[in-house]
Amino acid sequence: MFLNKSCQVAALLLCFWALNTGYPHKYFAEKVTALLGEDAVLPCSFEFPKGVPVPYIIQWHKKGIKIPIYIWYAGYPPHIGEGYDGRVSLTGQASLNLTDLQEHDQGTYTCIVNFFDRSPDQKRNGSLVHLFVHAPPHFSIKPPDVVYVNIGEKLALFCAAGGTPDPDITWYMDNIPLNEGSNIKINRGSLEIFKVRESHIGDYVCRARNSEGSIVANTKVIVAGPAVITVPPRNLTKLEGDKAELICEAKALPANLTHRWLFNDKDISQLTWLVTRTVVRTDGTLFINPTSAEDSGLYTCEVFNGIGTPERASAYLSVEYPARVTYSPTIQYLPLGLSGIIRCYVKANPPFLHIKWSKDNRPFDPKSHHGVFSLSNGSLQIQRVIHEHQGWYVCTPYNAYGTTGKSNKMEVLVRDPPIFTIKPEERYQQRVNSKVTMPCHGTGQPKPDIHWRRTDGKQLSRDRAIQSNGNLTIRTLKKEDHGRYECVLQNDIAILVTSTLLIVEGTTPHAPTNVTVETSAFSASLSWLPAYDGNYPQSYVIWYRLLEQAESPWRTIRVDPDEASTFTIYNLQPNSEYEFRVLSRNTLGDGMFSPTVRGKTTPWDFLGGVYPTDAYGATYIPTVQKPSGPKPSPPRNVTVQETENGLLISWLPPLNQKVPVAFYYVEYRTQSKPWKRWGPIKHATSYLAKELAPGHYNFRVYAYSIMSVGQASSEVSLTLAAESYEVTKSRAITAGVVGGILFFIAAIVLSVCAVKICNKRKRRKAEKAYMMVTCPVAEARNGGHSHGGSPSPIKNK
Repeated sequence: MFLNKSCQVAALLLCFWALNTGYPHKYFAEKVTALLGEDAVLPCSFEFPKGVPVPYIIQWHKKGIKIPIYIWYAGYPPHIGEGYDGRVSLTGQASLNLTDLQEHDQGTYTCIVNFFDRSPDQKRNGSLVHLFVHAPPHFSIKPPDVVYVNIGEKLALFCAAGGTPDPDITWYMDNIPLNEGSNIKINRGSLEIFKVRESHIGDYVCRARNSEGSIVANTKVIVAGPAVITVPPRNLTKLEGDKAELICEAKALPANLTHRWLFNDKDISQLTWLVTRTVVRTDGTLFINPTSAEDSGLYTCEVFNGIGTPERASAYLSVEYPARVTYSPTIQYLPLGLSGIIRCYVKANPPFLHIKWSKDNRPFDPKSHHGVFSLSNGSLQIQRVIHEHQGWYVCTPYNAYGTTGKSNKMEVLVRDPPIFTIKPEERYQQRVNSKVTMPCHGTGQPKPDIHWRRTDGKQLSRDRAIQSNGNLTIRTLKKEDHGRYECVLQNDIAILVTSTLLIVEGTTPHAPTNVTVETSAFSASLSWLPAYDGNYPQSYVIWYRLLEQAESPWRTIRVDPDEASTFTIYNLQPNSEYEFRVLSRNTLGDGMFSPTVRGKTTPWDFLGGVYPTDAYGATYIPTVQKPSGPKPSPPRNVTVQETENGLLISWLPPLNQKVPVAFYYVEYRTQSKPWKRWGPIKHATSYLAKELAPGHYNFRVYAYSIMSVGQASSEVSLTLAAESYEVTKSRAITAGVVGGILFFIAAIVLSVCAVKICNKRKRRKAEKAYMMVTCPVAEARNGGHSHGGSPSPIKNK
């Protein structure tokens, strides 16, 4: 009966709610304000129709929720909506008491009072209330306490806060408010700096504020830095069995350091024989307890914090122990008639001082036996083995800590060594793409093994090289097959080696070897050893480049003469590092580059005043590709003077003579046209400019050193008039005409003089001939005697 009544009442309440889901009309919302967590009373009052009490139902609605949050009817338990259990109750006539206010409680509430037996009074049957729940700000997103950035990167700090009223978010840096700019953007509380600079490093504050309070979130922006080892490990010496401690302290920003230790470049965690005896402390210190002889080696501490590359520091741990024999072979063989070694496998730290030997249970002193020597590794070398060297040997090593004991007895047997029955020829010379077979055979007891190898350590070709019965056959010979080969004859008695040279003809030349470089301030001298030329004449090209310039191109220069193996490159920059390599070539094409070598030119001693010369001894001016070094002072007292031959530009050398001037350049221009120049002008402080057109000119002079250029001198102006240009030109023409006339007159005078001289010489010859004819006639007339007189000269008629 009670259940049926309850169902009827519930149905009745739902019907009333369904009929009155709208808000009361013509109500003005009352405003109620409360703080978060406090209680609030939402007022609602009504009057019975005509003042007569009748049954009624009270409903409270919240805007946005379809079902009423509270329904009351006398005599029945109230209906309470989800989320309001234990927090709502009626107070007064129909007011709603809402406790422990939450932020989501804020909103518009409607109170509706319905009467069962009559229509409700539309004027006084409920109320409209707007509840404001004020809350101080609280962060929903906070920036991290510390942010690590790199200069030039983007920085983003996110900050969001809730509260009632909605809080305002302001960013501060070092207590100064931040404003938006070209590099800074603030959007809904988030701060973005597109390109971090040094000035952006500091303390940042995100402040959220409303009428109920304010909160702040602090962030420190720090330039990120890789880990740096502050206390590196140091070399350590310990006695076997003691514990060792290798320190490795580091700092980093951020400080999330990880330490890793390596032993001889291998991670210790991967070495099972060592890791069980090691502990790495939080500060990076490595403990080894106890130490063992095998622990001696290089220990490397590696620290990393996720930025940059790991930092490393190494130290050597030396574990000392008494000398010991590590291995005692039961039988050792000596080759009869050859040199042989009786081995004693010794390990000691510090190194052993001496080794005692015994033979056939008797002391054996190597010094007292001819042809027997003690080697530095503890073994005995016998210069020429004979049968008497056979026997039982025992070795006992000693160092500063003594010895751990002697070796086991080792039986030394003397046997005949293997011998070559067929050896390869000294040289094999074949064309490229052909085949070669190099024989090698030997015999001995036990039977020796025969195999081939290259002396340069390179592997034999798997596809083209075949070893069969001691013979080596290489098919389809290629350039890389060229070289020296060894045939190895080996058994337990001895190892014998013989070699041969394989020359592969018809290829491009091989790479030069042993390239060396010697440098001066402006040049580099290279020398190398020529390699095989492929049976064709070869020449060389030197490649070089300047390392200090980013992606500097290679330059080439041909070596002259072709057969030279030394060459000097000039016109280099002083105090600069270069790379050099030598390329060989022949008629078939380019060979291979030599290994690249580096050389640094020496600084230029500019105070010495010595200028570079080329291969012919002539002073040259290197191209100033990279101005460096001290600059000369500007020239002084620049003057321009008109002369009959042109304009004479003169100047005085710089006042400061500490930087010697190598040459000058004179620059000139008219009005706003580009500058032009004359030069270089060496060993002079003037320049004669000829055939300049009329106009207004500006002149200036630059002083150059070998590696730099100074500032320009003061500019000097001059207007070259058309008249002076024509006068100069006419004077030049007049001077030419006058000079021509004078030259013509001088030629005539010289011609007349030449004629007179020729006539005079002819008269003298005629007189001499007359005398030779008349003298014999006079002597005949006078009886053949001469009176010593001279005939009278013939007179001209």
